[in-house]
Amino acid sequence: MAISKPVVALFFSLCVFLPLISAASTDVKYCSETNYAMKVTGADITPFPVKRGDNVTFTITAATDNGILGGKLVINGLYYGINIYDETYDICAKTSCPISTGYFVLSHTQNLPPYSPTGDFSLKMTILDEEDNELTCFAFDFTVSALALD
Repeated sequence: MAISKPVVALFFSLCVFLPLISAASTDVKYCSETNYAMKVTGADITPFPVKRGDNVTFTITAATDNGILGGKLVINGLYYGINIYDETYDICAKTSCPISTGYFVLSHTQNLPPYSPTGDFSLKMTILDEEDNELTCFAFDFTVSALALD
């Protein structure tokens, strides 16, 4: 039984483009012009688009020139620029510690309640070392919709 070229093309397209629909990479902006000890190389949001009432995972890739034994991750959620959410975590709960020199991944999953407002949000993340020295501070934008685009 021969497989037609259109079927192969459709299968290939689904394999390549379907993952792109469910996750999105977003631009990261540093909080200031400080030369941070930790550099953020990317931020991914899954699933994308973000839908209220669901879990959303923010995956951050970063690099450091110095090993880090521990510290804090401070998260601020902003809705149209107004701070509506604050939370602080042990950084070792979000990535493996100690963090070795080089690249690492940090992941945070948040449940968006069904009554969450729709619209434009920013997530600001600040990473502090064990002595509360700021290693990096960055933010990225995303939009919450009432319904996912299926």
